[in-house]
Amino acid sequence: MQEKKQRILECALDLFVEKGYVNTPVRDIIEKSGYGTGTFYKHFNNKEDLLKTLLTDFLEQIINSVNNYFKEEDDLYLRFIETKRVMLNVFIQNKKLSEIFSRAPGISDAIDECLNEFDNKFLQFTSRNIQFGIDKGNFRDLPVLPIASSTLAMIKYAVFKWVVSKDINEEEMIDMVISFHQSLAIGLVKNNCCRN
Repeated sequence: MQEKKQRILECALDLFVEKGYVNTPVRDIIEKSGYGTGTFYKHFNNKEDLLKTLLTDFLEQIINSVNNYFKEEDDLYLRFIETKRVMLNVFIQNKKLSEIFSRAPGISDAIDECLNEFDNKFLQFTSRNIQFGIDKGNFRDLPVLPIASSTLAMIKYAVFKWVVSKDINEEEMIDMVISFHQSLAIGLVKNNCCRN
């Protein structure tokens, strides 16, 4: 059962990247998967439900990767910088999903809600960690939400430049995000905690 669902998801992902979400009818997904209509609708209510499943799974993978990194690294400065590299590596390992992620905003209210849920989780997670650094005395007492929001915006911008407009390669994307966060950290980290 799970194998059939996964096959449908993979076929849909290929078609969404090739033809675009709007230009991919459900019948093309069904045909490419080799399963019948009943199998499709056993797993998904419609094409939007399928896309939401793809995005939700992808975004959870990103969050889980960051959580796993946090279990390994205690240094707050490194966490602030390197969690972005961890996230970007998930994007790189899932190039097709990265493209869908970058192109999905505005497709529908349900898809926007899914993306907003991720944004909110990211902002809460990042804000909590910055606040933790402030409370520990490592970070300056600055407004947390603008810092977390700029972090999210930079990641989305860099992924878009890499996978949609193809203006930069993977290394340049990582360099762009990491150098931004290193610069941001200069203002965030207290002088006695700064790194060279």
